[in-house]
Amino acid sequence: MTAVTTTLSPATSAGTTRGPSRYRHVQQGVRERLAPYGYVAPFFVLFLIFGLFPLLFTFYVALFDWDLIGERHFVGLDNFSELVHDPRFWGALRNTFSIWVLSTVPQLLIALGLAHVLNHVRLRAATLFRMSVLVPYVTSVAATTIVFAQLFDRDYGMLNWFLELLGFPHVDFTASVWGSHVMIALMIAWRWTGYNTLLYLASLQTVSRDLFEAAAMDGANSWQQFRHITIPSLRPIIVFTVVTSTIFGLQTFTEPLLVNPVGGLTCGAARQCQTLTLFLYEQAFGRFHFGYGAAVAVALFVMVVIVAAINYLLVTRIRSERP
Repeated sequence: MTAVTTTLSPATSAGTTRGPSRYRHVQQGVRERLAPYGYVAPFFVLFLIFGLFPLLFTFYVALFDWDLIGERHFVGLDNFSELVHDPRFWGALRNTFSIWVLSTVPQLLIALGLAHVLNHVRLRAATLFRMSVLVPYVTSVAATTIVFAQLFDRDYGMLNWFLELLGFPHVDFTASVWGSHVMIALMIAWRWTGYNTLLYLASLQTVSRDLFEAAAMDGANSWQQFRHITIPSLRPIIVFTVVTSTIFGLQTFTEPLLVNPVGGLTCGAARQCQTLTLFLYEQAFGRFHFGYGAAVAVALFVMVVIVAAINYLLVTRIRSERP
């Protein structure tokens, strides 16, 4: 018998050894490219299910006269036309804007002052003071509302007791427009002041202390340092807090609902403290006018988008002005 010897050429040998390794290399490259998308995919899936779909469905429902238990009738833009001519909607918008102004302006000014003090004054247990400002933020909104309702109670509230000592008559805060607005605004300001204080404080701690020391050596007092160093350094975060406070102000719901339980969803017979979200809830889940309630939600969404656009323009302008 003749022995047959097979000799592989160098090209063939290299091809057989490099083939599997090249395939594994391609697989590894594909996995590395797809891995980041896999990590962020759960967020987008949840957003599509619980964010984008409800938003688009709200736009869809706003085009119908629909109570969700009977027949639906396509009405086009009639719900929006009715919304424009509805005095209840404009009253709720005025209430929302009034409460927002009364709550946002004081809380941001107080937060600026507290952040400036916590950043400069040497305090014992400074970390404890800085963390304690978050206590109102982590407190339940329902608990806060109940406490403030007791403080402002017409017959037995501490504030009316103090007014009686001064010789003034009792004030029914929940029955008047300004009284209810001030009460709700104080609750919102008390809850969010500490949160904004920490934002300002974190931004202030990125500012070099050499600026303040140089200003002090030049004879600048605390107010001049606050005006010419602190506020310019905090301009981007101030814009951010104003915009977020506006968005949260447009969504005010729990405080007016609980502060006047007798008034129900209208927050009193005169709707003196009914906000936009409370009006939305009344129409959709109180009267089962889901189409009209969806129109209110769309209007609220447009307001939030406008506020976000203003935020983007202001922040872009501030960044462009920096050297």
